[in-house]
Parts: sequence; structure tokens; C-alpha cells
Amino acid sequence: MRSQQVKPFRKMSPVFITGSLLILLLSVAGCYADKEELLYPGSLQAIDCSTVPASFAADVQPIISGKCAVSGCHDASAAGGVILQNYTQVSSKKDRIHARAVVEKSMPTSGALLPAEIAKIKCWIDAGALNN
Repeated sequence: MRSQQVKPFRKMSPVFITGSLLILLLSVAGCYADKEELLYPGSLQAIDCSTVPASFAADVQPIISGKCAVSGCHDASAAGGVILQNYTQVSSKKDRIHARAVVEKSMPTSGALLPAEIAKIKCWIDAGALNN
């Protein structure tokens, strides 16, 4: 039998080590364990739309008028061009409102809406975003 020679351990190149560390750091940085309920109280509770009033005129419009269509945001002078002052304007942006105010809770910029306000907007949109 021929004996096998063991090759000595090769020194790793600095580029390989740096690249490996960078990949490891990026992989670890992408993992986090935030607790959604602590960040957004009430966000994990299912919303029963059969118990939530969801009329545009009585429930949704007052929220939009008081928290969104305010000076410097979504009023007539809206810098970004999104005006939310009437039913047509609000209903045309219902998908974006749902994403930003209900799901992401990143609007309004002054802070997330209250859970009851989020429920009203969500249920209004889920019911077809009617002009009622």
C-alpha cells in the first residue's frame, strides 16, 4: 500500500477572509427578532369587521381629515401630490392607504394610527371602499 501524504494546510488569502466575514456579517445583520406586538400594540389581534363601523362619511373621512389631510401632508398643498380630501381621492389611493397605514403603520408620519382607527380603515377597504 502506498501511503498518502497529507497536504499541509494552505494559508487563506486576506481577500477570501474579508469576503467571508462580509458575507457572514450581512447574513447576521438581516436576521432580527423584533416582537411585532411590542412595536405595534394590537397588531396581532384579528379584526372582526362585523363589529367595526366602517362608513366612509362617519368613520373613515374624520380619520383621514384629522390625521392625513392636514397642512403639509395630504391637504391641497400636498408636496408629494397625494391629496386626500374627498371620497374620490381617498378611494383611488385605498391600496396605498392600506399598505402604509394598516400594514406598515408608517403613516401618518406623526405616528401610527390607533388600533380602532386602523380597524375602521381596514374594514372600510375590505367592504369595498364604498361611498357611504
